[in-house]
Amino acid sequence: MGKRLDQITPELKSFIEKQPIFFVGTAASDGRVNVSPKGTDSFRVIDQNKIVWLNLTGSGNETAAHLLKNNRMTIMFCAFEGKPMILRLYGNAQIYHKRDPGFSTYTHLFPENAGARQIIEMNVDLVQTSCGFAVPFMDYKEERTTLNDWSTKQGADKIEEYWKNRNTLSIDGFDTKILG
Repeated sequence: MGKRLDQITPELKSFIEKQPIFFVGTAASDGRVNVSPKGTDSFRVIDQNKIVWLNLTGSGNETAAHLLKNNRMTIMFCAFEGKPMILRLYGNAQIYHKRDPGFSTYTHLFPENAGARQIIEMNVDLVQTSCGFAVPFMDYKEERTTLNDWSTKQGADKIEEYWKNRNTLSIDGFDTKILG
């Protein structure tokens, strides 16, 4: 059954490290709520109450826009293999763009990725587990390399142009500050 904790335990850290996907939920005070799936080797537990994750270039940039308006964030992991469980991390987050010192503080924790656009640091104030009894079993096959391949092919200049054209505003028109 579910539990509420005030920190990430060693067992939960181990669970997190084995998950190939996580989901991020954010919302500004008004506008749409956003839930984004995240994959690749992009999540790190820094300590019992701090995590960071590498945000890669994508078709939108809702998380960045929302965090600038309201820094609440929820991260969810689901066990698709083995013992059933859903794990949620609740807290407040800060976004670091490539130009910010916080980005360089954490970038070394992740494999190089040409599409890296931000690092999100979250202070976790609530950890919640729940049963996950209805989450289906799913077999993990492999990581998709499509995004990294595309980003590498684009190069830095074309990535920045992509950000300018597609990542500067949220779907609700909120600025993401990706270009300063």
